[in-house]
Parts: sequence; structure tokens; C-alpha cells
Amino acid sequence: MYQYHCLNQISDVGIQEFSEEYVPVSRVEDADAVLVRSASMHEMEFGGRLKAIARAGAGVNNIPLERCAEEGIVVFNTPGANANGVKELVIAGMLLASRDIIGGINWVQENEEDGNIAKDTEKAKKAFAGCELDGKKLGVIGLGAIGVLVANAAVSLGMDVYGYDPYVSVDSAWNLNRSIRHAKTVDEIYKECDYITIHVPATESTKGMIDGNAIGLMKKGVVLLNFARDVLVVEEAVIDALVAGKIKHYVTDFPTPVITGVKGAIVIPHLGASTEESEDNCARMAAKEIRSYLEHGNIRHSVNYPDSDMGFKGENTRILLLHHNIPNMLGQFTRILAEDNINIADLSNKSKGGYAYTMIDIDSEITQEAIEELKAVKDVLKVRVIR
Repeated sequence: MYQYHCLNQISDVGIQEFSEEYVPVSRVEDADAVLVRSASMHEMEFGGRLKAIARAGAGVNNIPLERCAEEGIVVFNTPGANANGVKELVIAGMLLASRDIIGGINWVQENEEDGNIAKDTEKAKKAFAGCELDGKKLGVIGLGAIGVLVANAAVSLGMDVYGYDPYVSVDSAWNLNRSIRHAKTVDEIYKECDYITIHVPATESTKGMIDGNAIGLMKKGVVLLNFARDVLVVEEAVIDALVAGKIKHYVTDFPTPVITGVKGAIVIPHLGASTEESEDNCARMAAKEIRSYLEHGNIRHSVNYPDSDMGFKGENTRILLLHHNIPNMLGQFTRILAEDNINIADLSNKSKGGYAYTMIDIDSEITQEAIEELKAVKDVLKVRVIR
């Protein structure tokens, strides 16, 4: 029997992925796994029972990743599950910035009692006409699940698309439209493009990447779109550029006290992944990740431990060891098992940064003494045995 706790309301579509062996509990301390969306977990204390946290979404800045890793808690996210919902809103953002749709709608509402509104519209509409996307240059910074979809959709709209991502995956590269130009540097995006959209995670190297220097390289009248994270831009620099006319519009899905209400800023209330379909997809993926890990020890889409998959557990006993990534750990594990006369049927050892994950299938039972010896190995953080 497995116990799970939902810190936020999770779509029923995801909860239905759990079998009858999974029961909800009201306290995090009693849970084997936690599902979360936006709730902050930084101040929470985790019980020794907790094995996994699944974020139903991509961003994990609400989870203490390092502390979880040190406690042997695997943190998952759901990359790509909400990609289509965000992509559609990015396209909508470009349309809102190119054609003054909001201004036009506001004008109609302000003049709704005008008996001659049909005639007056013909005079007023020039102020909201704007320009078309067809033929304009779009720069996509970050070619992950969302960036690829945005780039491909923009091609279908007739835009000349530039993509920049020094770490683009093989899958993303295969999925990109052949007509998308590969920018060798991010500066090329800044200098060449009429529209720039950011789709990178918030890391120490990307926070504040759109600063005064970056904006200085951009075309006058550029449209900047940020549907990734608010901290990727220096908002004060963006405001200065809006006031000066350097940036025509800044379209963001992250309202902050600094940017809200600024002329030229189109601020959307964090709707990117808030579609019914996106929430269902994220919840479904999160539940599947938890099941695969708890039942078989497989890790996929972890942000603090390496991905590792040895398939269905079968009849073998599976030993799972979460530990620091240092030399001779594997040698110590195999020595302990050999001394207990245990034969290894299969083994996987993966690492990610300072952490590693070892999966060992054995074709016999393991004694409690051997388990305690494995736990006692220096730099072992957690040991699980699935029988």
C-alpha cells in the first residue's frame, strides 16, 4: 500500500492513474509521495517516509531541490505536458502586440452607447491597425518542448524564425522545422529579430539575462515576450526601454508590482499552462512518474537525480540506492552483497552532478543485515528494497 498527499488540487485525470494500492493522506509526514503545483515547500519538514515529489508542471523553484536530494527524495517535473497550452498563448501574445486588439476592444466598450458607432469605427480603427506577423523575424531563445512548438507554429504563420539553444536535445532538433535558422549566439537573436520570445529555465546563468546590455543590441520597436519566468528579465531595464520606445511591447505571463500598469506592457495573469488540457496532462504524467518510481524504482524526468530505467521489476528483488556521486560506491555495494552470498542479476549506475542512483536486481532474498550494511555506507542517502 502506498500513500500520497496533494499539496494543491490535482486533476482527477491524474489521480485516476493510481491503482487501488494508492490511498490519499492528509499529512505530508505520512506520505510516500507528494503531488504539488504551485505551493511552496521550502519551509516544510519532510518525514523519513517521503520518497518522491512530483511537480505537475515544469518549474520547480517552489521545491528545495538540494535538501530533497540530500534526504534521498527524488523530485520529478512534467516537461512538455503543458507545452501546447503555453505555445498557443505565446502566439496570442504576438498577435496582441502586433495588432492593437486590446486597444480596439477597449475603444468599442467605451463607445458602446454611440448610436453612430459603425460609422465612427471606420475613422477610429486606424489607431489600432498594427502590422502582420507574416514576413517578420522571430527569435526563439530555448528550444525545449515549448520553444520547438512556438518556432514551428511561427513558421506556419509565415515568420522567418531564428532559434538559439546551445544545449538543444536530439529529440528537439529532430522536431524542428527545417526552415528554422540556427543562431550561433544569443546576440544574433537580439540584433536580427523583430520579435523575441524566451523559453529557458530560471538558473543562475539565465536569471536577468535580458538586461540593459541585451536590450541595447535589439532593434528599435522590438516586441519581447516572456512566458518562461519573470526573473529572466531585469524589469527596470525593460521599463526604461518601453518608455524610450526601444521596446514596442513587453508581453509577459507574470504580473509583478513593477511591470503591471506600465504603458506598452501586456501583462497576462499566468494563464500559459492553465488550460484544462494542460492541467490534465501534467497531473497524468506526474502520477505515472510516481508509480514507476515507487513500484519499480525507475526515474524519468527527475530534476535532482539522474534518470534511470531498468523496466518492469518482475520476480527479482530490486535494491535502490541514492547516494553522493563519489568513487568506489559501486565497489562497496557489490562487496556487501557478495559477502551475503547474493548474486546480482542486473545493475545500473547513473550520476547527475553531485548525486548518483544505483539499481540492483538480485535473484534471491536480501537479509536485513545486508540492508543495514548498505545504509551504513558513508555517503549513502537512502536505501529502498522492492520485493
